[in-house]
Amino acid sequence: MKKQDLPQDESNLKSANMTEVLYVTDENDNYTTANSTGWDAKKAALDESMELIYERIEEAKQNVANNVASPIAYFMELNKMDIGVLASYVGMWQWRVKRHFKPKVFKTLSENALKKYADAFGISVDELKNFNGK
Repeated sequence: MKKQDLPQDESNLKSANMTEVLYVTDENDNYTTANSTGWDAKKAALDESMELIYERIEEAKQNVANNVASPIAYFMELNKMDIGVLASYVGMWQWRVKRHFKPKVFKTLSENALKKYADAFGISVDELKNFNGK
């Protein structure tokens, strides 16, 4: 794609004051980089992805409200993490993190373990302990 033809359509990138670096060709047909705020096809894909993420966050919130999951599951989704990422942030095995999704197990966690989770989510321990999904 030629540098002058690089689309600059409205997208989630632009609303977040971000750009994407792409390889393009200049007027001499040499490869170079240029910034783009996105284009319609990419916007449609990003919008669909974000909608799926919002659905997962809402489902996790409902699971906390219904006492099916602990707040850890909700904040993991809210921060767009998966179990592997969260486990590496808190320094625990994945099976242990998954176990902490159970409300009964969550209530028995030590302050130290809660602090690790709270730090990973960028919230206080009180916010984590007192989140009820409502």
